[in-house]
Amino acid sequence: MQQPARPTVVVLSGADLPPSMAAIEQRALVRYATEEGLLDALPGADVLFVWRLRTRALTRAWGKADALRWVHTASPGPEQLLSPGVVASDVQVTTSRGLFDEPIAEYVLGLVLAFAKDLHGRIRLQQSRTWRQRETERVVGKHVLIAGTGSIARATGRTLRAAGMTVSAVGRVGRTGDPDLGDVLPLDRLNDGLRAADYVVLAAPLTDDTRGMIDGRALAAMKPSARIINVARGGLLVQNDLVAALRTGKIAGAALDVFRDEQLAESSPLWTLPNVLVSPHMSGQVVGWREELVALFADNLTRYLEGRALRNPVDKSRFQMSEA
Repeated sequence: MQQPARPTVVVLSGADLPPSMAAIEQRALVRYATEEGLLDALPGADVLFVWRLRTRALTRAWGKADALRWVHTASPGPEQLLSPGVVASDVQVTTSRGLFDEPIAEYVLGLVLAFAKDLHGRIRLQQSRTWRQRETERVVGKHVLIAGTGSIARATGRTLRAAGMTVSAVGRVGRTGDPDLGDVLPLDRLNDGLRAADYVVLAAPLTDDTRGMIDGRALAAMKPSARIINVARGGLLVQNDLVAALRTGKIAGAALDVFRDEQLAESSPLWTLPNVLVSPHMSGQVVGWREELVALFADNLTRYLEGRALRNPVDKSRFQMSEA
């Protein structure tokens, strides 16, 4: 299908505008909009570039999308965009999948090492000028269960295997002998996988099937020595159940880069629990990440204008999500 010679592109952002947009502005009529201004900017737009990583603004403004043909998100996952209206429409959705894979995998390895070598405990002792020798744990031979089978999960599996850990996974379809993830269990066997895991890494998309997958029952299946690492979506785990499990010693620790409500409230007990590491949704943010995101969108814009297949298309049929 022939595309407009100079399409109208709305860039949904906040104060943090995407860098290196000059080349895109030469090829398209670009409108920059905040969440509050999207209602006014969206009518007549052909393309929406969602630069703001955590927003539901498109859901609220969907009724104004009278000419929209393509939505691209700077996020590796599309969940924030996929309201029932978007899923049912002919609008194509693409993501920035792939750019965050290796940085997040490295971050997960760093968290595993931080737990095994008790780096957070060592920092606290240093701050109190306490000289105390302590034994640490080995990483080699420990078992990791990864929830998810996408590109971030695969990069994480490869990285942790290279560090000498054994890996298995949980996904929509069970199988054996995956080159990156080992044996993959179906979701209904999650608790079987949890029982054998020393570390549990959440790298799955948030869907109706995965929402709240780590609840009190799942946490009770884990070893008391196990740790959980979430670099995917806060809604994958039930936060109150996690806090209770950490306080009572049902699991040994948690590293959380994502939360159901961001930013994390100052009153949250997660800030002060000694066996918790908190980071502000930054596991994929490495030097140059913003420029890489814009370059991916620019490449897809060229493909869009030339009528070629876009990179990272979303199969919306997988995300028949409720309004919740």
